[in-house]
Amino acid sequence: MAIVTKNLNGVTSQTVSLSTDLFVRLKENILSGKLRNGEKLTEKDLCEKYRVSRTPVREALVQLQAEGLIENVPNRGAFVTSLSERDIDDMYTLRKAYEVQATRWAIERITDDEMDELEENFEFMEFYTMKKDIAKMLNINLNFHQMIYRASHNRMLMHLLSSYQIYVKHSNKNVRHDDAYLDTVLEEHRRIFNAFKKRNPEEGARAMADHMDNSYRRHLEANS
Repeated sequence: MAIVTKNLNGVTSQTVSLSTDLFVRLKENILSGKLRNGEKLTEKDLCEKYRVSRTPVREALVQLQAEGLIENVPNRGAFVTSLSERDIDDMYTLRKAYEVQATRWAIERITDDEMDELEENFEFMEFYTMKKDIAKMLNINLNFHQMIYRASHNRMLMHLLSSYQIYVKHSNKNVRHDDAYLDTVLEEHRRIFNAFKKRNPEEGARAMADHMDNSYRRHLEANS
């Protein structure tokens, strides 16, 4: 069921559904560890905790099961299943393939307005790297990738990669974000951005592949 609201002019708009909102919140809690591996999730408890009816709870649980974040055990209920190291390894492999393809398509399909936005975003990356503002840089980094997803003009790819970003965010919680990290990541993104300026899809694909490999290496080093 969607939430319908009215603005001051009386115009109605439909926002995110209760089940989708609950799904996102539960997903974040599982990935962040607030909901622990093996923890049982009951409809009654979730209804009380999140103040929603059983219908959005059931729909959210179906979505969580589809993403492999819970397991329904017959006659016992739903239990949290955390991502294993193999799950995370596989996720990085898949993400790399999708990011590389998104970059190819984005360079081929990007509009002038989208290119202007990407350039502005990269300039902010340079600025906040110089200012050593890690929090701002991390957010702008995410936006840079989101802009590439949108510029690929492929809704399925954009949905998949946006979902992977959530997993990567939590799998990288042990990565050190020091000054050297900021400078290194900026240069990796500079190579990608330069490929966009040259309108060279293959150069962009190679730059993104290297960036994905380096991201995975940083994850392994941080969790070794």
